[in-house]
Amino acid sequence: MNLSQKEIERRFTFSNLDVYLDLEKKGKSIAVLIAHYASYEWVISMNRVISFDGFAIYKKLRNPYFDKLIKDIRSKFKAYLINTKETIDVMKKNDEEGRLCVYGFASDQSPKAAKAYHWAPFMGHKVPIHTGAEMLSKRFDMNVIYLKVKKIKRGFYEATFEVLSEDVRSVPDYQISDMFIKRVEEQIRESPEFYLWTHKRWKHKKD
Repeated sequence: MNLSQKEIERRFTFSNLDVYLDLEKKGKSIAVLIAHYASYEWVISMNRVISFDGFAIYKKLRNPYFDKLIKDIRSKFKAYLINTKETIDVMKKNDEEGRLCVYGFASDQSPKAAKAYHWAPFMGHKVPIHTGAEMLSKRFDMNVIYLKVKKIKRGFYEATFEVLSEDVRSVPDYQISDMFIKRVEEQIRESPEFYLWTHKRWKHKKD
C-alpha cells in the first residue's frame, strides 16, 4: 500500500517495452494476457510509460472493504479496475467512443466446468480453459500480447512481452487460448515456486 511510483519502477522493469509500444502504433486496443505468477500485479506500473488507458479485469470481492482497498491500491498507478460482470459494457463503450485501451487478463485460473467452452492439456491434465480474453479480443479486434514475469532477486522482477497475434480474427477459435496456457506452463516449469498454486487450477480435469 505504501509502495511509491519511484520504488515500483526500480523493482519492476520491462526487458522489451518497445514490443508493446510498437503495438500501440497499430491503432488498435490491446489485450495483455498474464499468469498469476510472481508479482504479476505490479504490471500496472507500465501505465507510467504507455499512451493507452489501462484497465485491469478482476473478480469483485465479496467483502466491500477489501474490494475498495484493492481498487485504491491499483488506481494510484493509473489503472482502472473493472469487474468481470461490467467488462463487456466498458469495452463496448470505449470502442464506440474510439478510445484506445489496454486490458489486462489473468486468465490462467479454472472456470466453472459447466460453463467451459474449451478444454486443453495443462501440466499433464486436460482442464477447462478461460476463453474470455480471446473471444473479447476477436469481438473488438484487439491485438493480443503475452507478458511473462520473471523474478530477478528478492523484491525485484522483470517482465517480457511476446506478441501472440496482430490479426486475431483470422486465428482459429481457441488457438490464442491454447498458446497462452502453453506459455503459462513453460513459465511454471522454469520456476514453479513462484506460481499462485492456491487457486486450485486442477479442481476440474479429464484424465
